[in-house]
Amino acid sequence: MGKIIDAMRARFQTRSIPKTAKGQFNALMRKEKGNTARVAERLGVSRRTVQRYVKGERNINKTKPEILDRLQKEAAKDHQPRVTARAQKEAQQRGMTIETRARFGFKSDAGSTDDPRMRRLTEEVPDHLIPEVFEALRAGDEDRLAQLLGQGLAEEYFRTPGTDAEDLDVEFGDIDYIELDYR
Repeated sequence: MGKIIDAMRARFQTRSIPKTAKGQFNALMRKEKGNTARVAERLGVSRRTVQRYVKGERNINKTKPEILDRLQKEAAKDHQPRVTARAQKEAQQRGMTIETRARFGFKSDAGSTDDPRMRRLTEEVPDHLIPEVFEALRAGDEDRLAQLLGQGLAEEYFRTPGTDAEDLDVEFGDIDYIELDYR
């Protein structure tokens, strides 16, 4: 996973997803209550392939890398849904902060106004973005999380209402570290 997803899971979930492909596969099978057809659909393989994994006729650790990536994403989607829902509810009630050291750059109508540079920021995530942030976490979408958190940092730190800066398009990338917490 990416740095943002790892940081959110470290803070808002109580335990990690299984580390091995076998553990992830078993977690997915438990979630789907042993239904090999649904597991096959989620992994993009045939039902017979899933049945071979279950019986031990085929080693899931030696499967194609793209299937292992899908397996990891699918197992992460279902990991601790109640804990994540409770964390989202608490974040919406209390608010959420982000502390990061990352590269920020700007673009405006007149072109580039500043070359990207490393900045250390601690800001609140706007309340209206919190549901979308947790939805992106559930989907395992690192790019969407970076976009949402970059938008939140732009609103809180970079954009000043009533000035030319209120229309800045902020680029958020090259994350050195990131931590998220409740206010």
